[in-house]
Amino acid sequence: MTLLPADLVELAERVVRENRAVGRTVALAESCTGGLVAAALTEIPGSSAVFDRGIVAYSNAAKHELLGVPIDIMETFGSVSIACAWAMAQGVLSRTRVDVSVAISGIAGPDGGSAQKPVGTVVFARAVKGEPEEQAVAEERRLCGSNRAEIRHQAALFALELLLP
Repeated sequence: MTLLPADLVELAERVVRENRAVGRTVALAESCTGGLVAAALTEIPGSSAVFDRGIVAYSNAAKHELLGVPIDIMETFGSVSIACAWAMAQGVLSRTRVDVSVAISGIAGPDGGSAQKPVGTVVFARAVKGEPEEQAVAEERRLCGSNRAEIRHQAALFALELLLP
């Protein structure tokens, strides 16, 4: 029995299987998903062959202290920005021996948000060891959901997709 939605577990199983097949390891930096992506990956038996760690950096202080995100990035662009997500992904990659890192930061609601960054704004970044920055993935999405859980669920699914080889 799992407490996680079946589609998250199924996609996590695919992430583990496909990364194991190519000998790739992964790590995460999660903010608004609060460890949901890591929970899905660790639901899969044998996932430790692929998944190294997940860092939940919910506060700006944690993003700075654990991942090395510069304070000026968060003050200038905000913690829900492509610049911050990219710095989070780079922070994980530089602090581990993994091949790929994915970072997620967003506004899951129900409160918060603004006209420029409404509830459902989530940013993602993927960094790959040895890959030029021009090939990196950094994307802002506007996720729709009637509640916090739905937005976090959609964000976790997209983050898992970014971990596929």
